[in-house]
Amino acid sequence: MPSPEAIYARVHAALEREPRINLQRYPIHLRYEDGILTLDGEVEHIVAKKLARELAAVPGVEGVVDRLRVAPSRTMGDGAVRDHVCDALLQEPAFATFAIAVRERGQSDTVRPASGTPFGVIEVGVIDGVVTLDGAVPSLSHKRLAGVLAWWVPGSRDVINGLAVEPPEEDSDDEITEAVRLVLEKDRFVRADQIRVRTRQRVVTLEGVVPNDAIREMAEFDAWFVDGVDRVVNRLEAET
Repeated sequence: MPSPEAIYARVHAALEREPRINLQRYPIHLRYEDGILTLDGEVEHIVAKKLARELAAVPGVEGVVDRLRVAPSRTMGDGAVRDHVCDALLQEPAFATFAIAVRERGQSDTVRPASGTPFGVIEVGVIDGVVTLDGAVPSLSHKRLAGVLAWWVPGSRDVINGLAVEPPEEDSDDEITEAVRLVLEKDRFVRADQIRVRTRQRVVTLEGVVPNDAIREMAEFDAWFVDGVDRVVNRLEAET
């Protein structure tokens, strides 16, 4: 087994080569023990977080523990983050029949009871800007959509999506493609009909023509936010 020093050198070199990871401004701390590499620190955005996790899997690393947090685009207290996540879930038509609850100081309080089918329960907790989603939903698309809605809250620093899918569904590239399309449709700044989505081995490719570079970047970030997406290839062209 390689020494910790050798692992640190390999991972640090890989992180430094990735232009979307800014180690000077956002240093990543590494800890290697018994084949497991733990990543700690704050990164600039979801892209840096996911790329760091992938690049950390160098030879000799048997598993990666991701404790990276994303720098929030707006400073918000845990209560405000929780309220914003709950509001997003309550307003989302796909969750109209679901029970929504919040967990605070170990206590669970129902915000809205379940009201029909499809049945689902989503409980929201927030500690230090890290959003935790627990409960059960009827499909992988519901689970992924809930996670993205939590990520869209400006104060979210990480999303731990513990929602169970009942009955269980087998994941696939087609499932990921469906989820990315759904998220693009939910983003009011993006015209999903302008974007083609395909997935191969958890790598999502976006193609099409969008109005400008800002929309091009928004669409890419939407895809990165989807749970299960390992990489995004952005081939969108901007009109201006």
